[in-house]
Amino acid sequence: MPEKIVEQVLKEYIVKHISLDPTNALLLLAINNTRVSEFIMEGLFGFPHLHGLFFGVILCLFMAAVQGNSLIILAIVFHPPLHKPMYFFIANLAVLDIFCTSSVLPKMMQYLILGKKSISFNDCLAQLFSFTFSAATELVLLSTMAFDRYMAICHPLHYVTIMTKRMCIILAVCTWALGAINSFVHTLLMLPLDFCGPNLIQHFFCEIQSLLALSCSSTYLNQVMAFMANIFLAMLNFFLITMSYGFIIRSILKIQSSEGKQRAFSTCSSHLVVVGLYYSTIIYTYIRPPSSYSLENDKMVAILYTLVTPVLNPLIYSLRNKEVKVAFRKVLAVCKRNSS
Repeated sequence: MPEKIVEQVLKEYIVKHISLDPTNALLLLAINNTRVSEFIMEGLFGFPHLHGLFFGVILCLFMAAVQGNSLIILAIVFHPPLHKPMYFFIANLAVLDIFCTSSVLPKMMQYLILGKKSISFNDCLAQLFSFTFSAATELVLLSTMAFDRYMAICHPLHYVTIMTKRMCIILAVCTWALGAINSFVHTLLMLPLDFCGPNLIQHFFCEIQSLLALSCSSTYLNQVMAFMANIFLAMLNFFLITMSYGFIIRSILKIQSSEGKQRAFSTCSSHLVVVGLYYSTIIYTYIRPPSSYSLENDKMVAILYTLVTPVLNPLIYSLRNKEVKVAFRKVLAVCKRNSS
């Protein structure tokens, strides 16, 4: 009954102020009350003759990301010398990278191989939740890893007593919980929005700002929560990482021997490279003035943190780490022996 009263009031307003006859007014109301049931992806799919090439490249990157990160996880799990806090968090990072690529790349390959660019509303929200969860959790995890390095270098005598197995598990659970809460909030705030107009997403996956741009209802609360998430998850964590490495560098400079300095810095260099690679893309995409947004640039940067970064992380953590290399050889030897 209240809905009919509201519809009647809207109809009378449209007829009176917009000079439409009652039939057209009802048609306009029907259009505005129609909820979009699916979205059409427009990013990277405007070149049909290159779909085969895109599919091959994305498939190779997806397989490299999954296999590389899986190898990292297996090496850390089955090689006892790697049962240390630093490698425990690296294993968590590898799981997140697999989760991130699995939430975006399989759907992209489906678009390319089948030529179907549509995604249902529910699938879009599921992809939004998965990607937001992995991105937010990784931001917090990088700060947790920086804290681990700070304790190891600045407080080496207390490191073993503080960074216990129980403490590492608590830190990991809190990290994943923060990412889940952030993702739940954004996804739940997306549910009541009305999508009654265009359904073309100018991206290759469902991302918060791309969806908000299509909503025909107020997105003020969504924008506020997105801004708060950017400040807390991106800027605050980046500040904590910067502060941690400020103390770390100061401690390293106090070391007398050059060999000790090199050993201390080598334990942090891989993490610094990962932080620089990941945060540069995240800050460029989300922490900048709206006037500087460029759709094409945003899509190219998104490729970095959804495709390239998950592939590079295993390489970064293994190339300069002798313990990881030894573990890799053992895992590969076991896999080869089992396959034969």
